[in-house]
Amino acid sequence: MSTLHIDSITKSFGEKDILKDIFLKCETGNITGILGRNGSGKSTLFQIIFGTQKGNTQYIRLNNSILQTQYDRKNKITYLPQHPFLPKNAVIKNLIDLFCNKEDAHKISELNLIQPFLNEKIKTLSGGEIRVIEALMIIYSKAEFIFLDEPFHSLSPKLISELKEIIKQQAESKSFIISDHQYPDVLDISDEIYLLTEGHLRLIKDLKELQQYNYLPKNI
Repeated sequence: MSTLHIDSITKSFGEKDILKDIFLKCETGNITGILGRNGSGKSTLFQIIFGTQKGNTQYIRLNNSILQTQYDRKNKITYLPQHPFLPKNAVIKNLIDLFCNKEDAHKISELNLIQPFLNEKIKTLSGGEIRVIEALMIIYSKAEFIFLDEPFHSLSPKLISELKEIIKQQAESKSFIISDHQYPDVLDISDEIYLLTEGHLRLIKDLKELQQYNYLPKNI
């Protein structure tokens, strides 16, 4: 089992404090859900952990190794951003080997979700199809710690259900940290739920707490 320790993360833009002394512990074998309203800082937090953005302060340790550079995170932490990132002219089957080891490349190539598109270029796919392909590339990547930012965006309920099953299967050996506005789906597969609100990451025990912090209406 591997453990990712995230501590003392702060981030401000001008005079606005976005993240205030964030602490999070993730272990392989677990799925962690992070909820929060638009602008609460979820993507910023993910980018700091992934290494593409710097916090004002931060401490990130994987097992006994402190992660300071992007290279330190290679094949250890990966991140599905909200925006498209795959090259538009790339053929999907050629991308698989870039993201996956040989065993996982075979697994992903056998999936019904991706098989019809193996010989297609990214630019020929719809927005929802691209999102599924991007999510699968990250889920089956070589990294142990997978951060997914809005993986269910623009997907049909059927596709979301299939993607959730894949995440649960892969979580047997990896750790997933998921943020999505489709909160019922995040709640459904997560072992722990946190709410990012007013710059603080709060462990949530039940739906009532989400209502208390005004993430959910009190009449649901």
